Amino acid sequence: MLQHFGHQHWWPGDTPFEVCVGAILTQNTNWGNVERAIANLKSAGVLEPVRLYGLAEADLAELIRPAGYFNVKARRLRSFLRVLVEDHGGNLESLMGSDTAATRRRLLAIHGIGEETADSMLLYAGGHCSFVIDAYTRRIFLRHGWSEAEASYGDLQQTIEAGLREKPDTLNYWQDYHAQVVMVGKHFCRPRNPDCAACPLKPLLPASGPPGHLVA
Repeated sequence: MLQHFGHQHWWPGDTPFEVCVGAILTQNTNWGNVERAIANLKSAGVLEPVRLYGLAEADLAELIRPAGYFNVKARRLRSFLRVLVEDHGGNLESLMGSDTAATRRRLLAIHGIGEETADSMLLYAGGHCSFVIDAYTRRIFLRHGWSEAEASYGDLQQTIEAGLREKPDTLNYWQDYHAQVVMVGKHFCRPRNPDCAACPLKPLLPASGPPGHLVA
């Protein structure tokens, strides 16, 4: 994947705080919509914890409207900001400063932050090795026979992390590995009619190819 795409330098965001905001906004939408919402926040001069938390929920929702589900996401973003600002003085390093397991539990306790969002924050904003399991990861690993359809988020995460822990330059490797998986999922391992012939992971497919019911 790295040879095909080159290093991805992911996650797209100017600051760790922007990464966290983007992780919440990208739920159930594409990144282009998130970029427009973040551009609105930057134009308004509020992309900073205390200023963003100081906005009325309705005003915040209007600014993030391009991200879709803007009322729901405004509530979720404010729940995150409430913990960040009220419990940690707006200091993201304080929020992320515990060991990985404790920080993950802290994030998952916040309304609207599930495992994928929490792990995105941990990996790309908090400097924690906590791999993100998204739809791309599930699809690629299932089609290559590396996981079962009924595998839970935790099961698949444990499988991948066991291999990644053997690699050097750990955090950078984990971050780019996830970014590479996203690229394969977007450009080759599509939900329907995947382009297996051109995919850089073609040599790793089962000899019989991916199961037919997974590629129709």
